Amino acid sequence: MKAKYVNPFTDFGFKKIFGEEASKTLLIDFLASLLPEANIVDLTFKDKDKLGHTEADRKAIYDIYCENSAGEKIIVELQKAKQNYFKDRTVYYATFPIQEQAEKGEWNYQLKYVYCIGILDFKFDDHIKSGQGEVIHTVQLKDQHNQVFYEKLKFVYLEMPHFKKTASELNSRLDKWLFFIRHLEDFENIPEIFKDEVFVQAFEKAEIAKYTEQERLDYEQSLKIYRDLKGVIDTAFDEGKQEGLLEGTLKGKLEGLLEGKLEVARKMKSKGLSSSDIADLTGLSEHEIDTL
Repeated sequence: MKAKYVNPFTDFGFKKIFGEEASKTLLIDFLASLLPEANIVDLTFKDKDKLGHTEADRKAIYDIYCENSAGEKIIVELQKAKQNYFKDRTVYYATFPIQEQAEKGEWNYQLKYVYCIGILDFKFDDHIKSGQGEVIHTVQLKDQHNQVFYEKLKFVYLEMPHFKKTASELNSRLDKWLFFIRHLEDFENIPEIFKDEVFVQAFEKAEIAKYTEQERLDYEQSLKIYRDLKGVIDTAFDEGKQEGLLEGTLKGKLEGLLEGKLEVARKMKSKGLSSSDIADLTGLSEHEIDTL
């Protein structure tokens, strides 16, 4: 049975729900729940295609680039699959709204806040052990005493596969948004927890039946790209697991064989055999035998 609502991890679905002028109230509500310190009451979408001084720079385009009423810059990036140097990429992205603030002539280098939001449809596999299993990762520049050195640059990564809460466990506005994003494509109707005006609007924006024929075609193409990408990634992951399992099995056999030879060598040594004789019988080196 076809889904009633779009998959928000597709480019089309994400833009439809959060990236259009008509969807701005939804983006404001979501970001306000994620960044309460930014005091977001209004947003202005900025032209992300004009960032950077050269054509090469402008290829670093993210999904949403906006600014709140205080002039603070907010980047929102949907990342569907792992890629090499993902963290480097997000740091690189952050340099554009920083450089954009440069003023001609006399300027004292005072900057506005820059927030970089990454919504990840995959798990960090190289994150610090203390953060494993967590959904929200907040990153700032800190000194050697773990004190914030520069507070105007903040990265927030949402590791969506780790969000496991059920509807009855949601206890904040942000929880509701994460639950909405994580499960939207599975809903057949609007759950009771989403009956307020903002979420009703979000479901309306996500309902495929209300799209034009061209919008439905665009969504199907976006969904196909998403599924193909996930298929390639999942296949590569499964092949990696099988290869790792095979390597682990072979490694275990080799380690067991070596340990067996060492045990035999110990017994031979205890019987008074010379190192050269033990080496001839076991295939071990005399150095390995002498260290037993």
